[in-house]
Amino acid sequence: MRRRRRSKPHLNHERWLVSYADFITLMFALFVVLFATSQADKAKQAEVSHAIDQAFRTLGLFETAKVDAHSQAVAISPDNAVAPVDIVLGNELAVSPAVKQDLNRLEHELQGKLSNQIAQHVVALHIGRDGLVISLREAGFYDSGSAVPHPSSMKSLDEIARILKASPYDIRIEGHTDNVPIHTKQFDSNWELSTARATWLARLLIERDHFRPARLSASGYAEYHPVASNATPEGRSENRRVDIIVLPHITPSVPVAAINLPEVEKAMMKMDESNLNIRPASAR
Repeated sequence: MRRRRRSKPHLNHERWLVSYADFITLMFALFVVLFATSQADKAKQAEVSHAIDQAFRTLGLFETAKVDAHSQAVAISPDNAVAPVDIVLGNELAVSPAVKQDLNRLEHELQGKLSNQIAQHVVALHIGRDGLVISLREAGFYDSGSAVPHPSSMKSLDEIARILKASPYDIRIEGHTDNVPIHTKQFDSNWELSTARATWLARLLIERDHFRPARLSASGYAEYHPVASNATPEGRSENRRVDIIVLPHITPSVPVAAINLPEVEKAMMKMDESNLNIRPASAR
């Protein structure tokens, strides 16, 4: 009998297709996940963009969109209108075009009335990130270490007050000094000197020029907000200043009868006219 020959085992040369199919399946799953993630991000970006757009329109920074066949305008009721406020973007002031144009008008008017003081470098004007800044240099308005302006500077202060009183915007008065320490009988530090200059000028605007107290605020920064280097006499001279900042904020009018200042504030508001040289507007 013949023996049957054992057949050679059959080699499958297509087993690589299994690994290849697994690889393709994994790649497909990966791209599906990436695609789904990208679509989710777009949805979130659209939501964030819409929220920012709504906020800016509410603040009055962008004009309200017009209604057309494909979009619906953002409705803002006149009764619920929000006064424009400032948004700080770097060193630029971002406000509505109308507010910016009004601040430019105020700057131009002040430049005309204070041209001599500007030429003498005792007054500087510019629009900064907070609003229109009117810088009163110490050299033209104050004696060293004093919180009371020169009597000769009252005419310039009157011009500034007259123009600003006609505007509706809030005003912040800031006192600044150089970095040379001060220690006198009246002021123990630059903090006290800078604050005294700011509050004195705020009280002047209230009592002499009849500004509404709600429009005003005062603060002292000592030497910590310089505009020039304190390493030179010229730089220190620029840093010794009082800044009157016209803010793009509008505080609603409050009836005079409704203003009830605390007794402490009333006491602080009483000035010695003989020492401070303040006269009522009717007596000028």
